[in-house]
Amino acid sequence: MVSSAAEPNATLDGFEVLDATHRQMLAALDTLQRLLGGLDDDADAQAMAATVVKFFDTTARQHHEDEERHIFPALLHSPNPRVVQTVARLQQDHHWLEEDWQELSPHLEALAAGHTWWDPALLREGSAVFIALSRDHIALEESLIYPEARARMRQAERGEMGREMAARRREGRAGKASAKGV
Repeated sequence: MVSSAAEPNATLDGFEVLDATHRQMLAALDTLQRLLGGLDDDADAQAMAATVVKFFDTTARQHHEDEERHIFPALLHSPNPRVVQTVARLQQDHHWLEEDWQELSPHLEALAAGHTWWDPALLREGSAVFIALSRDHIALEESLIYPEARARMRQAERGEMGREMAARRREGRAGKASAKGV
């Protein structure tokens, strides 16, 4: 089971939050992989699909926004062409992952709701691409981009990054809660 995003607090270094979200993302990808192997088990498949949809609709999108705000901008001005090229690739990955998710999510939502119109072939093929790209993306961030960004940021900046990320998540939850109350 995939839990919701790690709640960053004022004491967390922003990279701790990003790293925790990567671990959650890998767990969500494992859940999606297991789901593909058990599409015939309706109750388990529905629950797993709902968990995956919730994670990638919220936490994963927030995570990509965090990277686009806090990690990528400074690295685009790196004197190291490999870093600049890798950041550009990761930004493109974010677009591809979003496109892939837009194709997959209606099928996973239908599966989670117990509908039968979803396409198993599309779900299997699309998920395989989404899983592979996501894993490759995370590996590239963790092996090159996060270490480079960590080395460039002071501890105070990393703490501020964590606080900003926490504040945006609180605002998002508050907005959802008020929308439900209307």
